[in-house]
Amino acid sequence: MNSLKLFDLTGRRALITGSSKGIGFELARGLAGAGAEIILNGLNEDRLSNAARNLRAEDALIHELRFDVTEPDAVRDAIDSFEARTGPIDILINNAGMQFRAPLENFPIDRFDQLMLLNCNSAFYVGQAVARHMIKREAGKIVNICSVQTALARPSIAPYTASKGALANLTKGMATDWAQFGIQVNGLAPGYFKTKLTSALVADEEFTAWLSARTPARRWGEVRELVGACIFLSSEASSFVNGHILYVDGGMTVSV
Repeated sequence: MNSLKLFDLTGRRALITGSSKGIGFELARGLAGAGAEIILNGLNEDRLSNAARNLRAEDALIHELRFDVTEPDAVRDAIDSFEARTGPIDILINNAGMQFRAPLENFPIDRFDQLMLLNCNSAFYVGQAVARHMIKREAGKIVNICSVQTALARPSIAPYTASKGALANLTKGMATDWAQFGIQVNGLAPGYFKTKLTSALVADEEFTAWLSARTPARRWGEVRELVGACIFLSSEASSFVNGHILYVDGGMTVSV
């Protein structure tokens, strides 16, 4: 028996929302490296095309599917049209999200609503649209990108923490409803990773010193270190894993 075949995604098609840059792009690259056919999603057409071009240069099989994950009708139309035109979506990575920081007593109401809409509601919209097709096939993988803030809070990001906590419980609810149809729904929760969005924090010596002291691994994560966990949750290797939140955080959530 070749146990590595459990992680082989050859013949599978994966949709990653918010995948024209950052963590979503790296997860797309990682799943492509495991054999998956990739559906990139984003709103910025130029950025989406550039991401697709870069992955095709690495011999990945890429589709571009531009739709707004916060618009339920647009989500449903895009998913249904793709399935009818191209074929099944076997794996969904709900990665689209945002951050906004402000003291909670002054946090803008519209920003709170925007955080919940993009970080949590969109996973329901896209998850439901994709699951309706997966249910008919009695197979599928859904991975919701949570956060270390699913379990922890920091000053100035309480609404973000609320959105990621809600996403974790939505993940459990999806698993509870859909496991009977052969669908595994789990969460992948990154800790603090070096990305373009965190570059200012990485460069902040005081913050990096705090993070290194707070994290048992004593360092920032590298985005490539999320890929293995994502492949596991997207593959047959996790065929009886459901409703689990997998923290990839250097031990931050287990240490005080």
